[in-house]
Amino acid sequence: QVQLVESGGGLVQPGGSLRLSCAASGSIFSIYSMGWYRQAPGKQRELVASITNGVTNYADSVKSRFSISRDNDKKKMYLQMSSLKPEDTAVYYCNADIQTFGRTRENYWGQGTQVTVSS
Repeated sequence: QVQLVESGGGLVQPGGSLRLSCAASGSIFSIYSMGWYRQAPGKQRELVASITNGVTNYADSVKSRFSISRDNDKKKMYLQMSSLKPEDTAVYYCNADIQTFGRTRENYWGQGTQVTVSS
């Protein structure tokens, strides 16, 4: 009953910018931590950035280039990516820790959005 849907991915040249969005919907009572992960071909999924109670955390590889934010009223999360590099190419996934009105608290994943950085 809970869905996370990412959008905003695409093809961008090195040095360019993209803004990813994640929208949560369903029988949501409360959203706790939220984060962005990515998985490149042949590599493990890795944490890119997270936000919990306004406190943000970033992977060293994206610090100063990416910015995570969320709009609690709209149940949305964003990832502003700038100065993109080819090594940022991956499928980006939204992740959230959500408590439903049925009072179960679980971890959810979106379906992913492809980001390709190439000239």
